[in-house]
Amino acid sequence: MTVILLRHGRSTANTSGLLAGRSPGVHLDDRGRAQADDLVTRLGDYLGEIRAVARSPLDRCAETVAPLLSALGTNGDRPPEIVVDELIEVDYGGWTGRPIKELLGEPLWKVVQQQPSAAVFPDGEGLADVQARAVRAVRELDRIYGGPDGSGVWVACSHGDVIKSVIADAMGSHLDSFQRIVVEPASISVIRYGSARPYVHTVNHTAKVPVPRPPREAAAADDAVVGGETGADADASATVPATSR
Repeated sequence: MTVILLRHGRSTANTSGLLAGRSPGVHLDDRGRAQADDLVTRLGDYLGEIRAVARSPLDRCAETVAPLLSALGTNGDRPPEIVVDELIEVDYGGWTGRPIKELLGEPLWKVVQQQPSAAVFPDGEGLADVQARAVRAVRELDRIYGGPDGSGVWVACSHGDVIKSVIADAMGSHLDSFQRIVVEPASISVIRYGSARPYVHTVNHTAKVPVPRPPREAAAADDAVVGGETGADADASATVPATSR
């Protein structure tokens, strides 16, 4: 079961120096719209496999996935578009709409950077709660759209801190390490949820993304390969001498 975590394209807020949060009326800028269009090419190898497109309710996510949904077919035969409240941006509360440079002087800023698991925004949400609701939603959706054979691919379009929290969980990292993860606008991160553990295939990818496959050489379908992946496909691996693997 593979989820393509997609951050929305560049928005008007990304270049304004303001913390948009859940503010209404935040849309993609010209570059963000171009990034959204480019997703169709970047996800070309996935188009025939995508079973659902889930997204945050905010406009910038709807605008990001619109070209992809159009490429996936008409309303009657394309995968469903699912608006998922749990994928929405962090509720920054009293920080919403304020200039980032102004927030740098807030005592909470250091907590957000150094111990985000303890950060709770004034009249808003705690980052630990953000991770809990986002991971719960992603894992539940993955159970639904993974398909009966577990080969399903689906897209989740969300926001930077939300995606970083999901990646940290998949890596088995504490939330306090999530600021070490970079997730740029329109970047793609790919996680395959195996039966035993998640596998993080790609983080912050801004070019065309290869489709992850379970390892062929593992003793069990969900085991990691000792020594690392060979990079060989099924046909090529049969012709590679064992001593060179």
